[in-house]
Amino acid sequence: MPSSFRFAVLSDPHIALPHTIWDHPSRFHLVEVSIPALDLVLEQIAPLEIDFLLIPGDLTQHGEPDNHRWLAERLAQLPYPVCVVPGNHDVPIQSATEKTIGLSDFALYYEPFGYGDRTQPYYIREIVPGVQVIGLNSIFFDPHGQQTNMGRIDECQMEWLKEVLTKIQEDDVVLVMVHHNVIEHLPGQSSNPLGQRYMLENAPALLDILQGADVKLLLTGHLHVQDIAYQQGMYEITTGSLVSYPHPYRVLAFQQDYQGRQRVQVESGRVTEVPGWDNLAHHSREWLGDRSFEYMVRLLTQPPLNLPRNEAETFAPALRYFWADIAAGDAMFHFPDFPAKLNHYFQQFGAINQDGKPHPIDNFTLLTLK
Repeated sequence: MPSSFRFAVLSDPHIALPHTIWDHPSRFHLVEVSIPALDLVLEQIAPLEIDFLLIPGDLTQHGEPDNHRWLAERLAQLPYPVCVVPGNHDVPIQSATEKTIGLSDFALYYEPFGYGDRTQPYYIREIVPGVQVIGLNSIFFDPHGQQTNMGRIDECQMEWLKEVLTKIQEDDVVLVMVHHNVIEHLPGQSSNPLGQRYMLENAPALLDILQGADVKLLLTGHLHVQDIAYQQGMYEITTGSLVSYPHPYRVLAFQQDYQGRQRVQVESGRVTEVPGWDNLAHHSREWLGDRSFEYMVRLLTQPPLNLPRNEAETFAPALRYFWADIAAGDAMFHFPDFPAKLNHYFQQFGAINQDGKPHPIDNFTLLTLK
């Protein structure tokens, strides 16, 4: 087992070459900054001597071949290994069209980045000696080839996973990367219509397999927030999007001491400006705020709150920055002008532990794995 290694995580870069960018008044992603933001992160982590880089999905704006091709060529220039997995934006539909690649194409574009077997969109790779990265495909399609609302690990992949986990050396470190969330990062995420679309539909089955193999660390994306969740001995680190506030990335350092204790030091960085966007953080926070009203009305009118729309519309303006604050991680919420029940509901989204005490671990923390 390696005594130490360091790796970076950036997620949901949504790469969009200028000629591919599409606009929509409700678009949340600032894809205009995708390429300069990526370049800046790669520049910032260059002196850190990382051992490898992980990117848990949504590599492109919307599965465009030109964007996939550009990113694959850019990653090939890096001096360290890279592993990727597909996100919902990378293969919007099952079969390729003139505008987007299909699922069977994904491994062809990213063969050097985990896909030793180009016939399947999942893999295991020993990225450095003693460190096994398992990249899973959580993109699932209905019988008509349309992407389903929630992610899912299909049965064939589940059986493959069970088999490969039995073959891993006892002292190897296992990192599992998948686009959709496996552990809840928001209160009631699995049942809330707004939150469950970011979840894996069969998360309990996957967790049983991983916990049975003593896997301790999951890396996910999709939700566009900085959050670390814990469940039954397993940590899931989800990383926010490079093209939305606060434009984050992470650097994780694994260490094992002489007593066999394993720890991971988590540090986070942010892209605060790129050419043409001198105050990117302010602009992107306002971008989310400007588009928050209808989203917050939906949250207020759906279970478990079920407020009438006219009442929800009176509270929504005070929640203008609610999602941006969640995305930044380690937020605390208190709305004293709200009714007590409503205030309590939103307080649950803050960085608190089970006792309601502040517990800021989303950006900088030391995790004990064993």
